[in-house]
Amino acid sequence: MMKTSIDDLRVKIFADAAELDGMLELYSQPFVKGFTTNPTLMNKAGIRDYEGFAHQVLAAIPDRPISFEVFSDEFSEMERQAMKIAGWGQHVYVKIPVTNTRGESAAPLVRKLSRAGVRLNVTALLPLDQVRTIVDALDPATPSCISVFAGRIADTGRDPVPVMTEALRMMSGLPRCELIWASPRELLNIFQADEIGCHIITVTPDILKKLSNVGRGLDEFSLDTVKMFHRDATQAGFSL
Repeated sequence: MMKTSIDDLRVKIFADAAELDGMLELYSQPFVKGFTTNPTLMNKAGIRDYEGFAHQVLAAIPDRPISFEVFSDEFSEMERQAMKIAGWGQHVYVKIPVTNTRGESAAPLVRKLSRAGVRLNVTALLPLDQVRTIVDALDPATPSCISVFAGRIADTGRDPVPVMTEALRMMSGLPRCELIWASPRELLNIFQADEIGCHIITVTPDILKKLSNVGRGLDEFSLDTVKMFHRDATQAGFSL
């Protein structure tokens, strides 16, 4: 059954953002349970001082999980960066890409860091083979996340729901590991993630703005759409 309130959801909503003002606005919303960032979002936001930005965020948001990603393509440097990022706070998760740009698996590094107690968010996974490999590498005693990019799976014409359901099954032996439904494309994805028991979904501010539509009557929504078309045609001064 479709839930009609955001308060009814079991899946945790994490905001995927890299603009401090916007993150602080979302921090004031109790339904936002954590945050993720990545180098692409930070670059688009014009951030050039990576560590300085991270410390600003952590000072302003001291009590919710936040993921920061390494950005080296060499595993030895990834390890150094990961250890530094991990030292920024107890609620910090270090994002490690599932491979480097040469397609070499990060599993050995994931195993080493996880066994050292580093909280990891292993990111950019798509096929289930990658999930299986990372599950085998993670230490069951260390909190961790696995980010499967369900939105990108959908972009290939595949239904991500069976993939995410199977990923959850694979992770059953890791009680401290949470599955993240990453890169959602629409508000419906939040409810799909909730329905299958996914632990976390990362959501961009643009999708979060649509939360006010949850449970809205379709007749009312239809009428508002008609009014929008009429208003915009009038403002444009169209004539035939």
